[in-house]
Amino acid sequence: MSSNQSNRESRTARRASQGGPKKRRPWIKKTLKWLLVAFLAAIILGAGLFFYYAQSAPSITRSALESDTSTKVYDANNNVVSRLGAQNRDYVKSKNIPDTLKSAVVSIEDRRFYKHHGVDPVRIFGAALSNVTGSSLGLQGGSTLTQQLVKLSVFSTSNADRTLKRKAQEAWLAIKVEQKYSKQQILEFYINKVYMGNGVYGMQTAAKYYYGKSLSRLSLPQLALLAGMPQSPNSYDPIHYPKYAKYRRDQVLNAMTENKAITSAQASEAKATSIKAGLVKNHSVTAVNEKNAKVIDSYLKEVYSELKAEGYNTNTDGLRVYTNLDMSAQRHLYSIANSNNYVNYPSKKFQVGATLVNPNNGKVLAMLGGRKVGNVSFGLNRAVQTDRSSGSTMKPLMDYGPAIEYLKYPTYQAVQDTPYTYAGTNKQLQDFDNKYEGSITMRKALVESRNIPAIRTLEAVGLTRATRFLGKLGMTFKNPLGLQNGIGAYISSEQEAAAYSAFANGGTYYKPHLVNRVVTADGQSHAYASKGSTAMSPATAFMITDMLKGVMTSSNGSGTTANISGLYQAGKTGTTAYPSDFANQVPASSAMDSWMTGYTKNFSLSVWTGYDRQFSAGGYITQDQTKIAQEIYRSEMSYVQQNASNENWTAPSGVVATQRGGTTEYYIDGYPGDASAAGSSDSSGAFSQSSSAASSVIQSSSSSVVTTTPSTQSSSSSQRESSDVDQEQQPSGGNGAGGDGGNGGDDGNGTTTDSSTSTQPTTGSNKSESTKSVDND
Repeated sequence: MSSNQSNRESRTARRASQGGPKKRRPWIKKTLKWLLVAFLAAIILGAGLFFYYAQSAPSITRSALESDTSTKVYDANNNVVSRLGAQNRDYVKSKNIPDTLKSAVVSIEDRRFYKHHGVDPVRIFGAALSNVTGSSLGLQGGSTLTQQLVKLSVFSTSNADRTLKRKAQEAWLAIKVEQKYSKQQILEFYINKVYMGNGVYGMQTAAKYYYGKSLSRLSLPQLALLAGMPQSPNSYDPIHYPKYAKYRRDQVLNAMTENKAITSAQASEAKATSIKAGLVKNHSVTAVNEKNAKVIDSYLKEVYSELKAEGYNTNTDGLRVYTNLDMSAQRHLYSIANSNNYVNYPSKKFQVGATLVNPNNGKVLAMLGGRKVGNVSFGLNRAVQTDRSSGSTMKPLMDYGPAIEYLKYPTYQAVQDTPYTYAGTNKQLQDFDNKYEGSITMRKALVESRNIPAIRTLEAVGLTRATRFLGKLGMTFKNPLGLQNGIGAYISSEQEAAAYSAFANGGTYYKPHLVNRVVTADGQSHAYASKGSTAMSPATAFMITDMLKGVMTSSNGSGTTANISGLYQAGKTGTTAYPSDFANQVPASSAMDSWMTGYTKNFSLSVWTGYDRQFSAGGYITQDQTKIAQEIYRSEMSYVQQNASNENWTAPSGVVATQRGGTTEYYIDGYPGDASAAGSSDSSGAFSQSSSAASSVIQSSSSSVVTTTPSTQSSSSSQRESSDVDQEQQPSGGNGAGGDGGNGGDDGNGTTTDSSTSTQPTTGSNKSESTKSVDND
């Protein structure tokens, strides 16, 4: 017997001794049974959840399916003021849509379109498998063409809305659409609805925009491109991105070949065609003529910026956006800037950036980003740019506001206008008149915009506390602030109008916002508002306001041109001088920027003026032209206040009034300061609120109420006080940021400081090379 036979007998014997073959273990059967039960339960629960979500699905109408997905924008009175992408859309009926285009759309978007009933389980499984294996090449996802139509018609395309509930409702509505409409009708709806880039909706409109022809006259490669564009219309734009457009077109041609809609030879011939073949240079399709387009351009740009930040797609979500826009105020602001009916501008290149805010809630009522901008849409918005210095409008925000808040300064606090050198340097700070006034009151220093007392006050406050104070007013900076920023920092008119609003309303900061409410295509309404936060005490807000009244009403005030007879208002001017290494190239007393920011109890308005290229020939502002910002302010504030209440501010509890040098001054109860300080330095009363003001003071031990009648005399335009020069000190040499006094744009000795930093990204800046080292905060 061989050894193999012996081994087989041995194995047989062993198996016999062990009782024969093993039986299947019972736990395997139980596990399989429970897995099957769990699977069936999951299906039942999933189906139940699907129908639960489906019950709350929005209705879908033929009108919704046929309409475009443009965003409609309303003003504060619920009037439509704009429709983003609102085209003279050429709706094309199914019978006029080329079969080639239908085949292209179906091949690239939904190959089984004619086989499913709105939802395609095979497609969903295939898409899931492709996602795992990475073999789909990005050609198709899990949604059918009908589901995509539903999403475009009634749902937002925002990532936040990509939920299980939304997908269930989308699938349910797709089934209902398939039950009510034919496949040809569904294709018609889709082809007319999709966004095609450049503000164009619908493929017929796109055919005329890109090729100057109707769909019926386009070639195979042209139709293939249009069929592929809806996936990413901006990226596949053949005008701006021909490389990506060709890639997408060829994907469509490959899909048509696989779907047997065209032959391989036809596909190869179409691929060989230049992607630019047939493109027109002049686009015949234009947006619906909107009379408000130029008037609200900058405002709209910021509206869309806010919407994008919230995750909305303004091209495809079919939104209704209700804004805070006061259309009447906006039109007037636009008219002031674009006509000579209110202000005489020196040049068409002279620019304006302005923001009007409701100080009681942060609503942006009007915004102007430029003047004489031509047909440019959504161009540079100078109202929100942060690449120009605010000049002395910074003084109440960074110097004197914190001094009252943290150091309890009274309005008559003695401050020193004496020679000053920045610590650790030999850089001497001077004022516009190169003079020193010695010991003066804080009120006089602010009204006349003296630089040295402002920086000394900031030094006493400390940069940490000053920065904290600014932070509560919505101002944060990329780099640490320095003392020089007490007379100028890079902020926008929008930021400044919102910050000054806190003075107007008694100490509360509201983040400025343009969007009030958004209604999505499914009818969901989302409200937006600013939640106020305490920025300062009511005492600080009132005392700053009381001093800032004198900027416009005092004979020595820097903002007398902005004065409006009989109106209770407060505000501050700001101009910036050229750096010393450039000052000899422009006339003496020229400025780079001029600001006026002021407020009433109802409105806060900030205005910037200047040239985009301040270092180019003729890019300077003359001494007289620095008043233009004040003239714009006066014209707009007069207009918006004509139907609004005219209320004065009253001292809050804890603020005490006192007469000093013929002027009503204020201090915080318990902090009267030095009663003899600077008492006689202002005996002329030059900084009083008005030479004709009549004041009635009612005092108690803890509070005072002051009623003041503003001057009924407006300053003569020919009045030439020393502070009216309004040439402001730059915070550090070389960048031109500064206060209401300057001596050629440096720190007082024709030299520059080295500790310059950058406030915020300077998008849209046109600064020359000479400012690179001085982008300070």
